[in-house]
Formats: sequence, structure tokens, C-alpha cells
Amino acid sequence: MEKGSWASMLTDKQIVWAIHQMEDDIGPVGSSLDARTPFQFLISVILSAQATDVSVNKVTPTLFTRYPNPQDLMVAEVGDVETIIKSVGLFHNKARNIIKTARIVHEDLNDVVPTDRKGIMALPGAGRKTANVVLSDVFGQATFAVDTHVSAISKRLHFVSQAATPLQVETKIVGVLPAAELHQAHHTMIEYGRKYSMKLPPEKEVCQLIVDCDQLNEENEAVL
Repeated sequence: MEKGSWASMLTDKQIVWAIHQMEDDIGPVGSSLDARTPFQFLISVILSAQATDVSVNKVTPTLFTRYPNPQDLMVAEVGDVETIIKSVGLFHNKARNIIKTARIVHEDLNDVVPTDRKGIMALPGAGRKTANVVLSDVFGQATFAVDTHVSAISKRLHFVSQAATPLQVETKIVGVLPAAELHQAHHTMIEYGRKYSMKLPPEKEVCQLIVDCDQLNEENEAVL
């Protein structure tokens, strides 16, 4: 592939087609985080930053058995929480953040997880991705979270430029997909990124959709 072919992008219609192709490949899929309440799901998502859902699911049964609700977690000893979540990485900051978040949810929010992006992002350890995941998976809102898989796919399949930020990826996907499809698209792209490498050189590519998107991109480049 010529270097210049990376300069063009797929059209909005082509992006929607590519996402639907991924959905056909992966099939129905949803969140892989285990949680019984909106608060527990929020905590799980905070813990999942730079960690796998599998690793989070290994520690949350113990965490939520000991501290099932905000009132319990807010008075937890930091050292005890660190011991429980140590295997997920960044456990020092995460332990402090989830304890602080629990206190805010209990004392300021009457044990209710915010149902708006601004409210969730105001909680310690919760950024835009966390907010979008919670709003989509828990409250059924039309948000779209961008993780490393979603970002890598969007760049490799020419949805966005190689320099695109997570917010630019989010804006592109939200702009082309119907609101009702955002939830499924997010989880599909995560699973697709787990199934296929986005780092193979074109001559060694094994994923037909990537080959097809490269071809579409070259055709788009040719008409520029």
C-alpha cells in the first residue's frame, strides 16, 4: 500500500457498512463486566482503565462481597482495597479513587449514580470513556465509548486519521451511526479488536474486512 493511501478516509456510508460487517462476524455481544448494581458497574469500569475486563472480573467478586454499596466502600481501608484489586494494575490510584467516588455517591448523591456525562466525569477516576460506558450499558443512553480497540480499528480501517484523538473517533462514529446502534457497535468493535490484530502489514493481512477497507480507501484516494 502506498503511503499516500492513508491520507484518504472511508465515506460515512462505507464506515457504517464496515461496522455492520464486524457485527455479522462477531454476533450479538454485550458488556463483559460482572456487576449487580449501577454503582458496582461504575466501580468496575473505573477499575478497567488500562486493564482487561477479565482481570477486573477476577477481583470484583471479593471487592463487592466485602463492600457491596457506596456506604460500605467509602469507609474501607485503602490498604485492604489495594490488596483486593492489586492484580488489575494502577491499584494505588484506583483504590483511592473508588473510595472517594463511593463517598461522593453516598454523601452527595444519595447513593444514586449520575445519569449524565458531566456528573459521572466529576467522580474521581471517571473520565469520558467511563461515563460513556456507564451511560450506555446501565442507562441505555446513546453514547459511544472509545477504548484502545475501538481507536485502533477506527484508524486501521480508515474511519479516521492516524492522528485522531479518542474524542474525534467518538465524534465520527456517533455522527455516522443511528443512535440505536451505538451500544452494539461499541461492544462489537471491542470484540473485533480482540479477535483480529490491527498491526499486521498489508501483505500479511488475514482479516478480509481490513483488506476490503484498504481497497475502498485506495479507491477513494484515486478520485481525490
